[in-house]
Amino acid sequence: MDAFTRFTNQTQGRDRLFRATQYTCMLLTYLLEPKAGKEKVVMKLKNLESSVSTGRKWFRLGNVVHAVQATEQSMHATDLVPRLCLTLANLNRVIYFICDTILWVRSVGLASGINKEKWRTWAARHYYYSLLLSLGRDLYEITLQMEQVAHNRAKREKSSFQDPLEYSVADEETAWLQSFLLLLFRSLKQHPPLFLDTVKNFCDILNPLHQLGICKSNPGIIGLGGLVSSIAGIIIVAYPQMKLKTR
Repeated sequence: MDAFTRFTNQTQGRDRLFRATQYTCMLLTYLLEPKAGKEKVVMKLKNLESSVSTGRKWFRLGNVVHAVQATEQSMHATDLVPRLCLTLANLNRVIYFICDTILWVRSVGLASGINKEKWRTWAARHYYYSLLLSLGRDLYEITLQMEQVAHNRAKREKSSFQDPLEYSVADEETAWLQSFLLLLFRSLKQHPPLFLDTVKNFCDILNPLHQLGICKSNPGIIGLGGLVSSIAGIIIVAYPQMKLKTR
């Protein structure tokens, strides 16, 4: 209960709830639209999605300041790779939020001479760069975790001796893949914040990939990815210990 109260009192928490609602509407619209007799439900879902999307803009107006603060904090990271990835990612996020705010100004009629398509493309591009750099940081952290897990396993097995087995080339390749996947699974299992951050960034990047034409998708996949990402974000906001710490 305390976690939920703390969560709802935060602007980020409310934005995550709105975001989850928005992408749930998108996913349900995609699933129900082909079915006969669901026209009224689909129309209501589309209207709700549009209203929630507009409402989220008010929560996101302060995100520029938050992104600037995050950039300053990331510059003090001790590890070079996270410092570089996070600083550049947050700088791109700042630009993205500026572009998004300009688009909002146009949508409410405060400025009419804004090229909507140009600013939308710029916003998608910088959002894509930000997520790509964040995933690069996640990949680096995963590599470190896998090295640590492999080192600990080697220490445990050092004292035990096993007779070498005869493998064919195919068996060795299969064994290597299985060993790699098992190592990856154990590394993420032992580090839930890293798992959540990776899932969140991977799901988020589906949208700009589609908008930029790099990897075309459909509203169902984007809606599902946005919903999963929002749930991960809700967990991170509700339980700060689940946030991936900067080295």
